[in-house]
Amino acid sequence: MANQRQPSPGYSITLTPSNPGMSTPHTERSPIRPPLLTPAAPRFPPPQLQQEHLASPLIRNPNLQSPPNGVHSGSPTPHMSTPPGPPVFTSPVRPAAVPFRSSPATPQPVAFSSGSSLPASSPPHFSNGSGDLQHHVSDSAEDSTSTGKVPYVLFSAQKVMKQKRQANVPSLAFGALVSPGREVSVGPQILQRDPHRCQNCGAYANFYCNILIGSGQWQCVICRELNASEGEYIASSKEELRNFPELSSPMVDYVQTGNRRPGFIPVSDSRMSAPIVLVIDECLDEPHLQHLQSSLHAFVDSLPPTTRIGIILYGRTVSVYDFSEESVASADVLPGDKSPSQESLKALIYGTGIYLSPIHASLPVAHTMFSSFRPYKLDVPEVSRDRCLSTALEVALALVQGPSAEMSRGIVKRSGGNGRIIVCAGGPCTYGPGSIPHSFTHPNYAHMEKTATKWMEHLGREAHRNNTVVDILCAGTCPVRIPILQPLAKASGGVLILHDDFGEAFGVNLQRAATRAAGSHGLLEIRCSDDILITQVVGPGEEAHVDTHESFKNDAALSIQMLSVEETQSFSISMETKNDIKSDHVFFQFAIQYSNVYQADISRVITVRLPTVDSVSAYLESVQDEVAAVLIAKRTLLRAKNHSDAIDMRATIDERIKDIALKFGSQIPKSKLCRFPKELSLLPELLFHLKRGPLLGSIVGHEDERSVLRNLFLNASFDLSLRMVAPRCLMHREGGTFEELPAYDLAMQSDTAVVLDHGTDIFIWMGAELAADEGKSAATLAACRTLAEELTESRFPAPRILAFKEGSSQARYFVSRLIPAHKDPPYEQEARFPQLRSLTAEQRTKLKSSFLHFDDPSFCEWMRSLRVVPPEPS
Repeated sequence: MANQRQPSPGYSITLTPSNPGMSTPHTERSPIRPPLLTPAAPRFPPPQLQQEHLASPLIRNPNLQSPPNGVHSGSPTPHMSTPPGPPVFTSPVRPAAVPFRSSPATPQPVAFSSGSSLPASSPPHFSNGSGDLQHHVSDSAEDSTSTGKVPYVLFSAQKVMKQKRQANVPSLAFGALVSPGREVSVGPQILQRDPHRCQNCGAYANFYCNILIGSGQWQCVICRELNASEGEYIASSKEELRNFPELSSPMVDYVQTGNRRPGFIPVSDSRMSAPIVLVIDECLDEPHLQHLQSSLHAFVDSLPPTTRIGIILYGRTVSVYDFSEESVASADVLPGDKSPSQESLKALIYGTGIYLSPIHASLPVAHTMFSSFRPYKLDVPEVSRDRCLSTALEVALALVQGPSAEMSRGIVKRSGGNGRIIVCAGGPCTYGPGSIPHSFTHPNYAHMEKTATKWMEHLGREAHRNNTVVDILCAGTCPVRIPILQPLAKASGGVLILHDDFGEAFGVNLQRAATRAAGSHGLLEIRCSDDILITQVVGPGEEAHVDTHESFKNDAALSIQMLSVEETQSFSISMETKNDIKSDHVFFQFAIQYSNVYQADISRVITVRLPTVDSVSAYLESVQDEVAAVLIAKRTLLRAKNHSDAIDMRATIDERIKDIALKFGSQIPKSKLCRFPKELSLLPELLFHLKRGPLLGSIVGHEDERSVLRNLFLNASFDLSLRMVAPRCLMHREGGTFEELPAYDLAMQSDTAVVLDHGTDIFIWMGAELAADEGKSAATLAACRTLAEELTESRFPAPRILAFKEGSSQARYFVSRLIPAHKDPPYEQEARFPQLRSLTAEQRTKLKSSFLHFDDPSFCEWMRSLRVVPPEPS
């Protein structure tokens, strides 16, 4: 395979387990047929933090407009060496006919209402005579903020019920989705100084604080204690206080560059210097290897010139490629049956070979190395081939840490910090540490699987401790043993993704994985008003035990160590009220501390104020259906650990709908039926999609595939989470536009094409009449592919894009994700799918006759089977 040298052996390396790490998505390219996907996931409950481990949303808020074409622009697409996709085709997406939602808008952000009075329940008493306690921002400034955005936090409702009994109805849970690493067009204001913090509870001075302008004292919104500002907030009028960013905006970033870097200079090249080590399976058959080589060649061509790269091959041995040999592919070889010794690692790191090299100096050498790969020659089944993945990962970690690994963080930054290891796997780890038997029938399989899982999690924690993310990209038909590999990716803050093959979809995710920004040392602190109790957290982190009582006497913050700080992830926070609320507002403060890709320490502080109400109707009107559905889905999926659990969780969806109707709906006179509250018109349909779809339903065939989707979903951003719960349906129209329609099977009209975005998969369905016209169908297919690529331009992992014709065997994957509304009476169909009114009687008859009978209920049939009348379309 290459010229290979043998370094001297030595004693075993010692690894101590640690906690997980970081990551974030960024660039992207349009795939023709992307992957299936999967990553890692954590979770936690109240202060019971349980570890577990991602689109355009469905929105009913008319005030927030999505881009005119319904497509979010992403970063420039990296070059791929595979054939180009269809011609650029930017087609506007027409909004749906009457009742549906216009998609990629974000849910309406929390309204920051004006007013500065303290809660009536606890009037302040001041005896220092230094002036009146005043809110520091004018009503007009605050009103402008209420129409602005706090894009990092989305609440399930914009108001909170005062009565505990009504607020804590478990079927309609209250909570928030927090996306600490989300990138926004207008980010927080930046301050390069220390924040003012409450000496009692640790909360930060913020937009909603009341200020004694005579003395500069400020009152904490969380504990209501007075704090000094060292005279900084002394002002002649409250207007002067607007000069302080933390007092003029509900979100702000405090930046400290310390001694790691002389200045905060966000230059793209500076962040790309972190090393990337490719750990590649060498046990591939020729077809898979050819696809992999093509993806690898395109991958290195796409990297910035300053990126340092390393290449490791693993099979029965570990081959570490040496970039110092320019004319031939050369590698040092270590045995794979045991962990590498300290001496052999030192021989690599301190030897004459170059194992991490910047792209600008080694691009031709990297291409030579990839071209030197040879297919597996022995007559051994794929699943039985020896693969020493664990040993290869230990070597990769040593390379990333580099020779200065022993130097303490904060004094000298390690040369390899914030590194990324990307595993390209075609089968399970079956040799060396962390290996499992080839066959499930092995008499000791269960014990060896448990041991291997613990070892892989240990490796992931060690990677996290060393600021290194491990992403695992799997491809092919050979089972890779997901339960063994998932803990490795999750503990390091990385992702695990499944692909059909090593082709273009794999290559796209390889590029996106490598170029997404990754912060490290993330800590999320959540502080709430005394009336609010956090009951559960789901997301990429684990409970952090931080002792701040030396600094703050009564700090009751919930602290979460973040495994990743990246745009594609979010935390789902479930909350309850402890008692009946007497005050007019409740406050929430989210503080995210992390080191960014430029090695600057960031403290991002987001403060939210929600009004409290007595009226149930006012509360229900403020509910954001899409956010509520995602929160419910994450809580439900957390408990669906296997297929049996998933079946049980489907039943809980039914009970949830009945309970919401009973608690918040109305009884129909002289009937046993309840009417679902009209204010929540979108929620039941979203939950019906959840019950039927790939997360809980029977669409996904293999349990490993469902497990990967589940782990991805539990960590996912709001946009991708919503798309994974409920697909978005776009019908191609004349003139190259697309009309958004409800995801009903009534969209399957023979003379049209439909694009269905289900988060991890995008389907293009071509009607039979349209497909019969060769020229027209080709143009339509190109338009649909281009739209699909635009919709997913910044999505990580990239979805599969599958196209098929009406009546084909593959079309069943598309049909199973649509609600079978053809079973409803005509008046119900027209009310929920008004596009039908544009069809002629002949077309309606033809559409009706095209459907096959099966037992799945329609949305309306399902609701009525629960003795609940579905809400009217909004």
